Amino acid sequence: MESIKFTEKKEIKCSPEYVFDYTQDYKQRLTWDTFLKKADLIEGATTAGKGVKAYCVAKNGLGMVTEYVSFNRPKATAIRMTKGPFMFKSFLGSWTFKEIQTDLTEVIFLYSFQLRFPFNLATGLIRKNLQGNVRQRLEDLKKTLEARSTTC
Repeated sequence: MESIKFTEKKEIKCSPEYVFDYTQDYKQRLTWDTFLKKADLIEGATTAGKGVKAYCVAKNGLGMVTEYVSFNRPKATAIRMTKGPFMFKSFLGSWTFKEIQTDLTEVIFLYSFQLRFPFNLATGLIRKNLQGNVRQRLEDLKKTLEARSTTC
């Protein structure tokens, strides 16, 4: 079965270091990430990094345990699902932070997943829903960071 992939991107008026650090700070996560209702590092971790696991729950109630498979501050980070909703056979995500110019960063979210039967029969609908959620998350991140009175 082939993986379903999509990418969303948004330019944010902040440095890559600031955006990277802010998005990977789980104390700040629910401030901007309106897709989630819970976001915690687990197994004793206090900061994100390669090998660290997180447990996140979407507002629809679906939860997922992920593990950081790369953590390259301030350029990119990637996770893979280790435990999640039965509908997903696999789930991978990467976030890339690309400096366009001083204090202007392009944030790129790439998601790749496989669905189990019978959920794969609704691949188009599930992809559209996830992609809309990712688009909204990026917009919320942009609004949150650019509304701050201090320079980021």
